[in-house]
Formats: sequence, structure tokens, C-alpha cells
Amino acid sequence: MLRTLFISLPFLALPVLSPALTMAEMAHTVEPVMLTEWKAVFGKVETRDLVPARTRIGGTLIEVLVAEGDQVREGQRLGTVNDEKLALRLTAVDATLVSLNAQLSNAEAELKRGESLVERGVATAQRLDALRTQVDVVKGQIEATKAERSVIEQQGVEGAVLAPIAGRVLNVPLTKGAVVMPGEAVAMIGGGGVFLRLAVPERHADILSEGAEIQIGGDGDTQTGRLAKLYPQIENGRVIADVDVPNMDARFVNARVPVRLPVGHSEGLVVPEAAVVTRMGLDFVTIKGDGAEAVERTVVVGERHLIGGTPMVEILTGLSSGDVVIDPIQPVKGAGHE
Repeated sequence: MLRTLFISLPFLALPVLSPALTMAEMAHTVEPVMLTEWKAVFGKVETRDLVPARTRIGGTLIEVLVAEGDQVREGQRLGTVNDEKLALRLTAVDATLVSLNAQLSNAEAELKRGESLVERGVATAQRLDALRTQVDVVKGQIEATKAERSVIEQQGVEGAVLAPIAGRVLNVPLTKGAVVMPGEAVAMIGGGGVFLRLAVPERHADILSEGAEIQIGGDGDTQTGRLAKLYPQIENGRVIADVDVPNMDARFVNARVPVRLPVGHSEGLVVPEAAVVTRMGLDFVTIKGDGAEAVERTVVVGERHLIGGTPMVEILTGLSSGDVVIDPIQPVKGAGHE
């Protein structure tokens, strides 16, 4: 019956009269403070730059030199595409050059004979001009064919698939022997560092601000990040935001990380977390009474906060502004409460 009466009066102040107890030296005056309201969401680890390494020509992928997780440098060769038609085209161009060179030799010989005939008055100047034009035409054809050969050679060089940026290989969708078209992605490269991307319900859009501190992690292992960017477009009822986190673990891209966002502020009473003790399912704090005695009060605690580096706990009911909270007093072994 006494226990029932005790539980029904949760805010009853109990004076501690045992002489075995002593007043704690440290004291905390309860005053209203501004508390941050946090919203728990999940962030996704993403790379700042996500660029595919694409093929520049079509053909057969004859080798793939990287796998998922490999670190690559900018310009490193990741694979090779071979187009067998390029070798055939080079053979055809070389044959054309041989033919044109023969034509050039014949045209130059005709030009020399024409010049000697003109000097002797046998051929006309018009015929000589036609021979010179024929030589120039063949020379132009040779230069155009050589340029075509350079293009084919450059296409063969472009069969090498190069890394567009330095970073880590996240995905290799193709395998050796695959037939590819120009522009297909052989590997996906993530680089430029990592950040957290959040999708926050749009009702909190007006409260969020760039530069705000964000708590990352859980289970006591937390670190602080900074809200770097808020995107203006709302997608599926959510605001997209990026968070900068120093020394973030980048081993797994797209990993989900618990995040707490500041979405508002409210006024409340807090006491040091060490000042709260729990007995028989009830939470107690010890305060200074009117005299030199210590008084225990039952309280209802709320969320925990870190204020000035000190763990604090919000008191929902049981204390008033101006109360002086002291460290809990532990009875000497063998002593009891009257």
C-alpha cells in the first residue's frame, strides 16, 4: 500500500535526513535553455564525381584491366576495344596510296615531255597547263588519302578505354569479349571525395539552412558534419541536401548512415545526466532544500543533449526554474532512510 501511494505521487519531495549522507559540493541551477529539436533520417554515402569510362569506337572488348574497388588515376587504360575493320581499311588505303604514287610518277613524266615539246614548238601551252593540273590533282589525292590513313590510325588508338578522372572503380558492367558500340560505359569511376546525400521531408525545408551542424552516426559513436548544399527542387515530397563530413569512411558507396538534423528549437529545463539516478523504475534528482538538507524529487526525463561538451538530460516535469540540483548522495553501507 505504501508503494502504491509513493508511485501515485511522482513529484513528492523526499527529505534525506540520514546523518550518513553529506551535501554534494557541486551544484547546478536549473534555468530554461534553448534546446535543438532533431530529426532522425538516413543519409547515403555518395561520391562527388561519378563519371563513366566510355568506349570511343565500336568493336569487340578484347581486354578489361580493372575490377570493382580498384583505384585508378586519370588517363589510365582500363580496357581495349578492337575493330577488325580498321586493319582492312588501312590495307585498302595503303593500296590506294601505291596507285596514286604510280599515277603521280606518270603525270610528272608526261609533264616533263610536254615542257620539252613546248620548248621545241611542237605542243601548245594549253596542253602544258593540262599536264600541270593533272600532276596537282594527283598530289592532292595523295594528301587526302594520307589524311584518311591518319584518321584510321587515330581510331585504332582510341580503342583504348581511359579513366576520365582519378578515383575508385565502382562498377564494371561489361566483360571481355563483349561487342560494344561507341559511347558505351566500360566502368563507372567515382572520385573527388565523398559526401552524405539526404532526402528530408519537405515540411522541414524552411527550417534547414546551409552551414548548419549535422550529427552523423549512432550508438554513441557520432561525429559532426556541415550542411553544405540544399537543392531547390523537391522530389517525391523530399528536399535533397548534401552534407560535408571530414574523414568519412569511403569504403562503401551508397552505404546508409544514420543522421540527425536540426529542425527546430524549443525552451526546456536540463540537468547534468550524472545528476539523475534510477531506482525501482523511477528517476530521481537531488536538490538543495530550504535549509542545509538535501531533498530527492522524482522527475520525468526527456531527450539527452550535449551542451558545452557536458551530457545533459531534459527534465519534462518534477523541477522548476531556480532549483539547485546537486550530485546524487549515496548512503553509507548499513545506513538507511527514515
